Amino acid sequence: MSNRLKDCFAALEKNNKKALIPYVTAGDSNKSITVPLMHRMVEAGADVIELGIPFSDPMADGPTIQLACERALVHHTSVADVIEMVKAFRQSNTETPIVLMGYLNPVESFGYENFAKAAAEVGIDGLLTVDLPPEESEQMSQVLGKYDIDPIFLLSPTTTEERIKRIANAGSGYLYYVSLKGVTGSSILNVDEVSEKVTAIKSHTHLPVGVGFGIKDADSAAAISEVSDGVIVGSAIVKIIENNPDDTDTILDQIGALLKSMRTAMDA
Repeated sequence: MSNRLKDCFAALEKNNKKALIPYVTAGDSNKSITVPLMHRMVEAGADVIELGIPFSDPMADGPTIQLACERALVHHTSVADVIEMVKAFRQSNTETPIVLMGYLNPVESFGYENFAKAAAEVGIDGLLTVDLPPEESEQMSQVLGKYDIDPIFLLSPTTTEERIKRIANAGSGYLYYVSLKGVTGSSILNVDEVSEKVTAIKSHTHLPVGVGFGIKDADSAAAISEVSDGVIVGSAIVKIIENNPDDTDTILDQIGALLKSMRTAMDA
């Protein structure tokens, strides 16, 4: 069975390109916009989509994504809804890898086995559980592995060499390097520091390393793409939804334009 994430990164590497990985909270600002937005992001040059599972206590996220979760939960967006959204997206796009990102509680409530089975059936490729350390992930990773879903883990500026090894061994698909200390939506990106850390991570693994936090525009996307395998952009996208909650066309156009400018700058 082919693995969409592996194939995607291999194809990018072959063409000397880097992955553009946008994040959006499923159901923000309402359930009907998510699938059209996913398609628009792919049209604008996205290679992988990270789809957030809304959660009532997103403690690793800053105010922008916390508010996105609140807006999605007003419409009672559930794990089952998120799975349905991917199913709808897959009716016309079977290529683009989809990674669900969120917290352990909603997945645990759904049941690991039920979740992995349902996720595999609709073509979900990976799961990033923000608050599940690799040391405690064995049970979930085994279930995900059974259904060919990649468990994806976070690394940060303070992750030690010892722990980098452990996380690299536990993860698959790609590793997500959080480039800043603090919550999502933080600013001030030091590209040299990111480069140094990504080099250290890559000395322990063959997995691609995507970098998120602090990437807001074409310039920061291009700079980070020079030193990593992928650029992950979340808060800058979610902010557009926050500013135009009831205007679907504006949301689609502005997010499309932002990603297109990033793609162009990364490929230049």
